[in-house]
Amino acid sequence: MPDVYTHGHHDSVLRSHRWRDAANSAAYVLPHLSPGLELLDVGCGPGTITLDLAARVAPGRVVGIDTATEVLAEAEDRRRSAAGEDAPGATTTTFTTGDVYALGYERASFDIVHAHQVLQHLTDPVAALGEIRRVLRPGGLVAVRDSDYGAFLWAPAVPGLDRWLELYHQVTAHNGADADAGRHLLGWVRRAGFDDAVFSSSTWTFADPHSRAWWSDLWAERVVASAFSRQALDYALSTRQELTEIAAAWRHWAGHDDAVFVVPHGEVVARAPERP
Repeated sequence: MPDVYTHGHHDSVLRSHRWRDAANSAAYVLPHLSPGLELLDVGCGPGTITLDLAARVAPGRVVGIDTATEVLAEAEDRRRSAAGEDAPGATTTTFTTGDVYALGYERASFDIVHAHQVLQHLTDPVAALGEIRRVLRPGGLVAVRDSDYGAFLWAPAVPGLDRWLELYHQVTAHNGADADAGRHLLGWVRRAGFDDAVFSSSTWTFADPHSRAWWSDLWAERVVASAFSRQALDYALSTRQELTEIAAAWRHWAGHDDAVFVVPHGEVVARAPERP
């Protein structure tokens, strides 16, 4: 079955993607970067992480790929703006459409391939990692990071959020994807033939009034207006009334002075074999 992006590209999704940078979403790979390396960013979205990584490998070539042309247009606008400000890496970065299962590059084209929050949306992550290995140079690095919805934790208890998490798992399962991808990354990478795989973890934490209001507003909007909402309805997994109630539960949670939400991520850095 073809891959379905559970979130889609509603503004409530893109607001989250625009917030991401190398510091909050790719810190585990930064020690492996150096000037002159060539890097491919798979599932680059609006390009915020991509351009941060590009600054660290400049003057090395960087390519960001995604399947959505509208979000690539935003990434290109961001790159042009950065280039106008003479930001490192902006002039050596390009954004283009691409398919992780069939990357349009010769074997051994890149030193690093990075993918943030991508594998959790794929029906065959091991096959995608195999294609990533093909375009890596011998000894090159793959760097993947995915959240693990089954490990999400929050307080105080809000029944509507329990239902939200159950529904999210139901929708992603219908799409043939794995919402708990973070815990499986190490196994997937090894099955794809990588060596020297190192697993780590990190979190996003929303516990102050500003961050929890921002996080809850994103999800309250997503459950009624994004592709996730449409899929939940199309698959007959929920109703508009229930989705409205879940959105209200998100805002109710954020109204608590002691509200906390933690998003755990699995991360893997691994090397391509020295010999094909």
